[in-house]
This record gives sequence, structure tokens and C-alpha cells, in this order.
Amino acid sequence: MAEGSGPRKPPSLPATAARWAQALGRALVYFWSNQCAWLLGVACLRRAYHLWLAAVVIFGPLLQFHVNPRAIFANHHNFFNIKFVRSAWGWTCIFLGGFILLVVYLATSRILLTLRHLSRLLVGAGLWLGATEAFLLIENLTGYCFDPVPEGILVNSLPDKRTCLREGHRWRGYDVSGHTFLLTFCCLLMVEETSVFRRYLAQGYPAGVPLRLIFLLNILLLTLWNFLLACTVVYLYEYSHKVVGAAVATLCWYLTYRGWYRCSWSPGRPGTGLFAKAAPGEAKKRN
Repeated sequence: MAEGSGPRKPPSLPATAARWAQALGRALVYFWSNQCAWLLGVACLRRAYHLWLAAVVIFGPLLQFHVNPRAIFANHHNFFNIKFVRSAWGWTCIFLGGFILLVVYLATSRILLTLRHLSRLLVGAGLWLGATEAFLLIENLTGYCFDPVPEGILVNSLPDKRTCLREGHRWRGYDVSGHTFLLTFCCLLMVEETSVFRRYLAQGYPAGVPLRLIFLLNILLLTLWNFLLACTVVYLYEYSHKVVGAAVATLCWYLTYRGWYRCSWSPGRPGTGLFAKAAPGEAKKRN
């Protein structure tokens, strides 16, 4: 026996526990990503989810008579409203953009096709900014400025909201809920974009732990947006303002994903160019 050699020491308890924890974590990631991918890949369940969003916006405000009006979510300046809702599009772009980037590039290795799919986020950003400006225009056209005194004297010389607020007055107009629009729009986009993961896995493309974790992070973010949407429609804004905001978001989603993205000169629908039509026998082997 060589000098200094000896029997191998058994692995320490912390190292064994770490390996077991790693194996358990990997198994959980694979299990939950497979389950969520299957659910999002079912078309009828996605349609049911759209009905769920409509029910939340239409019937959710009825709960305002049964909740505490002094709850944290009733304050426009609460933590979630400032850190998440106001920057919902940024959070969505970060998580959903990473998912689209990995799925398209790992499946095709084509940079131009990857950029084409990512351009749907640019279209969404344009729709969000356009809707925000349209809502502000509607509020300016339908509103009026008045002094913040008990009598509420009108100030007709200040014709727009921005100038009115800068002068220390108050503005009253038809304020379409931009938060309801943004949260509804983000929910619809995330469900549409992540629904391709089921077909991606069925095709046998690379799907390691990092990609599955990003997919699950998108699912967690989608859950958060649903929760904050419910809080928004229960605690904030007037009823018609919320319904109109959600309706405009649904219209934007429908005109793009159910209309324009079906055309050849568009960014394309999620999954375009990723999945080749396989023969029945080959599909069975992959499954």
C-alpha cells in the first residue's frame, strides 16, 4: 500500500444531507414544472382562466362591502402597489423575456427567430404606453379642476390634470384604471407565452433545472398578478373604471394574439417556428 494511503472515509452527514436536499429540490422542480406546463398547455383550461379573470373584475368589487376599508391594500401607497403593480410590466419583461429567450434559442439556436419572438414584448410595451396616454386623454377631456376647499370652487382656467395638480388643485374626471389594465394584460400575456412549454417538453428539447426554475418563477409571478388584481378591484377605483380597464386589456390581447400574430408579417404567435410536425410514430417515441 502506498505511503499515506488508507481506506476511504465515509461521507460526512452534512454532505449526505446536502446531496439528498439537492436531489429532492431537483425532483420538486421537475414535478411542479411538468404539472404547470400540462395545465397551461390545455386550451380549455386557458379559456376557463379568461373567464376567471372576467369574473374577478366584474364580481370582485362586490366584496368591498365585506372587507376592512382600512386594510393595507385600500391605500394607494401600499408596499405592493409601489414595488410591484406600478412596475408590473418591468417585472413581466424580466421573467417572461428570460423564458422566451431560453425556450426559442434552445429549441432552434436561431438568433433572428429569438429576437422575433422577443419583439412581442416590445409590442406589448407599445400597447401599454399607448393605453396609458389614451386613459390620461380621456381623464383630461371628461374632467374639471377645482380648489381643495369645502366649497370646491371650480378653476376653469386650468384645462388639464397635470397643470391643475401642479397648481395645488384637484382634478375630477373619468379615470380608467391603468392598474387593472396592466395587471389584466400581463396575466393574459404570461398565460399565452408560457403555454408553449408543454409542447417544448414533449418535443424533447433541452429542459434542465435553470429553464424549469425560470418557468416556475413566471408561474409565481402570474399568481402574484392575480392576487394583486383581485386586491385592486376590491379596494381601489370605481366599478366602471376597473371594468373598462380590463376590457381594453382583453381587447389588446385579442387583437394581437388572436388577430395580428396569425399573419406572416407579424412577430408570430408563441411557438411559431419551434415545433416541427412529427410523424405519429415518432411522436409516440418522444412521449
